[in-house]
Amino acid sequence: MKRRRAGSTFPILLLAGLSVLGSAEAIAAEPAVPPGAATVVCASRVGERNHCAADTSKGVILARSQGEAPCLLGKTWGYDDQGVWVSDGCSGVFVVRREIPGEEKAAPTKQKSPEYVPNAGFLLYEGENGQIYMRLFTYVRYLNQMGLDDSYTDSFGNPHSVQRRQDVQLNKFFLPFSGWFMTPKMRYYLYVWSTNASQGDPAQVVGAGNVSYNFNRFVTLGGGITSLPSVRSTEGQFPYWLGVDDRLIADEFFRGSYTTGIWLKGELSTKVKYMAMIANNLSTLGVSAAQLDNTFDTTSYMLQWLPTTGEFGLYGTFGDYDYHERVATRLAAHYTKSTEDNQSQPGTNSIENSQIRLTDGSVIFTPGLFAPGTTVDRVRYEMASVDGGIKYKGFSLEAEYYWRWLSDFRGTNTGAIADIDDNGFQVQASAMIVPKVLQGYAGRSEIRGVFGNASETRAGVNWYVVKKRGLRFNTEWLHLIRCPVGYTAVPYPVGGNGDVYHVNFEMNF
Repeated sequence: MKRRRAGSTFPILLLAGLSVLGSAEAIAAEPAVPPGAATVVCASRVGERNHCAADTSKGVILARSQGEAPCLLGKTWGYDDQGVWVSDGCSGVFVVRREIPGEEKAAPTKQKSPEYVPNAGFLLYEGENGQIYMRLFTYVRYLNQMGLDDSYTDSFGNPHSVQRRQDVQLNKFFLPFSGWFMTPKMRYYLYVWSTNASQGDPAQVVGAGNVSYNFNRFVTLGGGITSLPSVRSTEGQFPYWLGVDDRLIADEFFRGSYTTGIWLKGELSTKVKYMAMIANNLSTLGVSAAQLDNTFDTTSYMLQWLPTTGEFGLYGTFGDYDYHERVATRLAAHYTKSTEDNQSQPGTNSIENSQIRLTDGSVIFTPGLFAPGTTVDRVRYEMASVDGGIKYKGFSLEAEYYWRWLSDFRGTNTGAIADIDDNGFQVQASAMIVPKVLQGYAGRSEIRGVFGNASETRAGVNWYVVKKRGLRFNTEWLHLIRCPVGYTAVPYPVGGNGDVYHVNFEMNF
């Protein structure tokens, strides 16, 4: 008998949480101003950038947003030594240490779009009909997997070899162009993406992107290729992770990936953000349209609450490079479901691939995996996660818990396959040992299921060589136990058991 899918109740819980958070925000719309602090109102229109003088020496809190577009730290608002800036329709009330004397009544100062924006790149062109920013992300990696066992045995008793690598690669090349056309509300994000460690494999070079229209801060409608909001690391912080372009194994195992679809995103209130997406499948890179099924039922939802400061660092990054002077917190929930079939799965080494594997690393569509003469052609995937984090003065503690349900197996002789429930977690802690220069971090993740358990422990150091995020030297050690996930673009292979060491030099502008 098939077990009832626990995951089917999660959308209801997500909507209930959404209502509760929205009500809480309405009640707390006017937060108390701490002693010695003041509020500054700074406003902009779509296509405009304004600066408001204020004392930002103790940090800034977004108390309330009230403009045409969402106020997103690093994208549509930020601050410097002279005050707070807002752009592209963000208007908000900000809590600062105090206003600059004599400028309380002064109008915001209009500014041109900046020549350089971190993680957006350099301004190539701006005129009445459009804007173009260009960015480049790449890194060189030395990888040493010689500390791993050279083979493993899966839960069905089948032996497998592990290819242990020791090499240097220009691991990834990422060239995005972004901006607006005809109206600042009409946005685009288009890019060329190459993973050089996968030379010769499908989708080693990808041209992709998306377009979107910003109606107001509550609703942006988008279409094209983007990451499913299935876990925190697919919300858009890349590449601002603690490690260089490598998730912890639990995150990599459970998540969805980049796919083609349409989505809505925005804010319900100043501190509550959402995204909802319907898409073709879990992972589209390396999969042609001819391989897709015709169900079009992949859906993914994200709800995020930032209860204290209304932000969680530049682009919602991992770690506290921003060095928050006030405690920043976040809570979030994600839910994703999809009907997946064998043909719509990417190759094992396709760029950013996301495959459905058992907790022993076996791909569930492998013929004869569960029993001789049994082949799974289609399966229903459901996954949920909750995460939370706290940041203060260079320290951060962030965690996420995952649940996955596999059910409704279709194919040859699949009637006896019971529903499969897996779960896992990850925890990451970091500290800015030297502000803006040296960061240390550690992480732990585990994956648990009826086909075996897996775990990972890691530690690393980031050296920001010019005291900015754009250039960093990273070194990282991982200890893997029965790793069930991996491909050539990440430092761990399927079946990895033992130690991995890698060194990276990253450039991102």
